[in-house]
Amino acid sequence: MKKELQGKKNTRGTTANPANRFEKLHYEYDERIREELPARRTTFLRDATSSIITYNDSPDVGFDASLNVYRGCEHGCAYCYARPTHEYLGFSAGLDFESKILVKENAPELLRQELSDPNYNPQVLAMSGVTDPYQPIERQLQLTRKCLQVLTEFRNPVAIVTKNYLVTRDIDLLERLASFEAATVYISITTLDNQLRGELEPRTSPVSKRLDILRTLTDAHIPCGVLIAPVIPGLTDHEIPSILTAAADTGAQYAGYIMLRLPFGVKDLFEQWLEDHFPDRKAKVLHRIQAVRDGRLNDPRFGSRMRGEGIYADQVDELFTLGCDRANLGTKSPPGNISEFRRPNEQLSMFHR
Repeated sequence: MKKELQGKKNTRGTTANPANRFEKLHYEYDERIREELPARRTTFLRDATSSIITYNDSPDVGFDASLNVYRGCEHGCAYCYARPTHEYLGFSAGLDFESKILVKENAPELLRQELSDPNYNPQVLAMSGVTDPYQPIERQLQLTRKCLQVLTEFRNPVAIVTKNYLVTRDIDLLERLASFEAATVYISITTLDNQLRGELEPRTSPVSKRLDILRTLTDAHIPCGVLIAPVIPGLTDHEIPSILTAAADTGAQYAGYIMLRLPFGVKDLFEQWLEDHFPDRKAKVLHRIQAVRDGRLNDPRFGSRMRGEGIYADQVDELFTLGCDRANLGTKSPPGNISEFRRPNEQLSMFHR
């Protein structure tokens, strides 16, 4: 599988394609001709993976198992912590991450196989542990929907995080799962400023559409919440109360947040993004990030990497907690009901004994 779609000019989260930290050689464009280069195309490549459920033992990610049908993400968020994962594939964390998307075409079949395994222990599966399951190509390939169909058959609980209105396409499946208390959806909102959203997250759904998602999910009785991710110190942190209020007004029930972290090459990419869009605030933002990251731009330690630490991190946490109290939003989502899990083949075999 290899397919190319013409990308729109100026709709990328970064203009850079830095060297892969694992590779000794890399290609550099002559800066004198960079502006003359054609717009970067999005290329879709087949990912012939042999398994789909990924397990982790990290104490601060909120889930133990996840599935991702895409590697790389065309949403192009400038701050995305997942960008360095593309380097394990021989690509760059820059433009490659948002323009070379690996597609797991056999994801639904693999999921069915793994859920059918007698050794599988029913548990909540997170969709979007690395990249958004509803990025643009999903409209055409429908791999996320097909995986949801499998999860519905098995009544296996799922937790989804997305920035894309396309999730509303799958209301029918989410309603069915919700009837077994097996579905939760979080809509990620970084800012209510749609102009900033367009610069920061260029190929995501507009802010108004994301709030519409929450209304639609609420009307369908699907547990949903807002995830303020990431909180960008010195740039978007002041919006926490207003984001919580806007989400509560839609009927959302839950809220969470994640503090910005800039691992590996994301650090340089985000610094360049600040220079391009907010040169006058660049130093302030970077200093604020360092204030919650023990003097660095990334702190990978469990317990601090998601929330940060220090006086400023405590202030953000207090602001969030107070905002949730005022908006009557819970900070713990439903655990996901596994008691209704079933293997369809086992159910059928009962009638053949």
